[in-house]
Amino acid sequence: MTSQVSSPAGERPSGEKEVRRLDRVIIRFAGDSGDGMQLTGDRFTSETASFGNDLSTLPNFPAEIRAPAGTLPGVSSFQLHFADHDILTPGDAPNVLVAMNPAALKANVGDLPRGAELIINTDEFTKRAMAKVGYDADPLADGSLDGYSVHPVPLTTLTVEALKSYDLSRKDAGRSKNMFALGLLSWMYHRPTESTEQFLRTKFAKKPTLAEANVAAFRAGWNFGETTEDFAVSYEVAPATSAFPPGTYRNISGNLALSYGLIAASQQADLPLFLGSYPITPASDVLHELSKHKNFGIRTFQAEDEVAGIGAALGAAFGGALGVTTTSGPGVALKSEAIGLAVSLELPLLVIDVQRGGPSTGLPTKTEQADLLQAMYGRNGEAPVPIVAPSTPADCFTAALDAARIALTYRTPVFLLSDGYLANGSEPWRIPEVHELPDLRVQFAQGPNHTLDDGTEVFWPYKRDPQTLARPWAVPGTPGLEHRIGGIEKQDGSGNISYDPANHEFMVRTRQAKVDGVAVPDVEVDDPGSGDDGPAKVLVLGWGSTYGPITAAVRRIRREGQHRIAQAHLRYVNPFPANLGEVLARYDKVVVPEMNLGQLASLLRAKYLVDAQSYTQVRGLPFKAEQLADVLKETLTHG
Repeated sequence: MTSQVSSPAGERPSGEKEVRRLDRVIIRFAGDSGDGMQLTGDRFTSETASFGNDLSTLPNFPAEIRAPAGTLPGVSSFQLHFADHDILTPGDAPNVLVAMNPAALKANVGDLPRGAELIINTDEFTKRAMAKVGYDADPLADGSLDGYSVHPVPLTTLTVEALKSYDLSRKDAGRSKNMFALGLLSWMYHRPTESTEQFLRTKFAKKPTLAEANVAAFRAGWNFGETTEDFAVSYEVAPATSAFPPGTYRNISGNLALSYGLIAASQQADLPLFLGSYPITPASDVLHELSKHKNFGIRTFQAEDEVAGIGAALGAAFGGALGVTTTSGPGVALKSEAIGLAVSLELPLLVIDVQRGGPSTGLPTKTEQADLLQAMYGRNGEAPVPIVAPSTPADCFTAALDAARIALTYRTPVFLLSDGYLANGSEPWRIPEVHELPDLRVQFAQGPNHTLDDGTEVFWPYKRDPQTLARPWAVPGTPGLEHRIGGIEKQDGSGNISYDPANHEFMVRTRQAKVDGVAVPDVEVDDPGSGDDGPAKVLVLGWGSTYGPITAAVRRIRREGQHRIAQAHLRYVNPFPANLGEVLARYDKVVVPEMNLGQLASLLRAKYLVDAQSYTQVRGLPFKAEQLADVLKETLTHG
């Protein structure tokens, strides 16, 4: 997992500059959406992962493919938090901001604590560029940045100068300034460099001149840090070897982990996987990734619309495949009728909803948790479905396997609720051993399963397993298993069309009972128990991607000596774990932080009659740990 740190220009002269040891750092790269900030952040993340630090990232970018240059709405940023110990969030406030232009500075400087380091590309601070974002005076000269450690660096000029021997225009050469910045930061924090140089040569393999120019810009940035007097200090953050159990690790994003989890589920079930999908931010990466893995029996279909995508996936499930459809909130709205059909047909289907800011088109590239009630109730009639919610980017792998387990075992569509924060964020992931993965193999119906009064043996498509209430899964074309399907209500057992009121009530209640009976583990509670200040009185309950900020906030409070706070986190939102009611009853107060207006809290109040206190935000960004800690301390003190 680790690699040696080396300089692209040779051995570092010893003793020339001070090296300080840190336990953690938060860096944010910010610039126009065309400045390559996401690529820069991704490469720094890869270097950091290979070095062995624990890490967490937060990419943040506009919805437009090429947002207006030099404007506040056009700013793209990438934040990375890395440490020599276990961390949970991408960090509240950057220690270092790399600002490629005035818009990047203005959009992000408010998040910096006093004393933070600012690396500013001075070449972009023209009067016109500053006026475009509302700077009346040059912030580099008017004293407004006096509380920070400012490093003015003409990144564009230095990059162009470093590439003057290459056959590139000034404009094309200047585009490599992000690699110069990456080289500078790689020197500053002693990051490995070999993987980035290899990446650049691979990425631009068809344009070797451009590849070598980017490598040269990267090396020039490193050498600038090494030789300039503007950077007198570099920093070391040791590998987080004690934070990880033994195993083989890689850096992984939530969407990539989700894709791998679906592939693993297909292999463990010994079923072909069929993805029927229509591209939509932030779920499209799953379609892109799965399309690369035809060697595992994966088939991907980029449909003409959302309805066709889920219709094809449901058809594949009818044919005996592991059917999957991926989307975000707007797509779920379009798929709702077909999801109801899947409930009626009682076929296994995975509905992956990577949530984003809404309503309507909303904030396509920003995160939110506001589709929970849509997943619970967003269909006509009584159409219950199980809901699984991963808690971290790496956990998306396990959640995909678990969603497949439920769908295949109980013959039901299952929602997996990820979100933009998980999808685009990344963290270290231990690659599991094959023997650690669950056995998901299923038994298809083979022949008649019911004997009529006259002794005739027939196949009844709705004759249920007494334990799971799942109906048989009959592959089309199997002799003797002909049966009728469709959205009209079926007769219990025989599957014939039925308008009988008593039968309809029985089928509705049976489908609900099947979902209610899905086997999920009890919720685990992190409760310090009775300490010097007495037993915990407050429970913080979260779901999905709030896990990191909640856990970090609870840790802060306990480090300050307050131990009367417990924490629990839900992966299974429908059905709830069997012990959840008993857990809620133990505490005087239950606080539920959510990135919506209180949807889980509403469900808890309705089911358990508990006074769950909501703490919510819908800003398109994850919670900050300090923000949550302040709220929880107020609850502990005043209620």
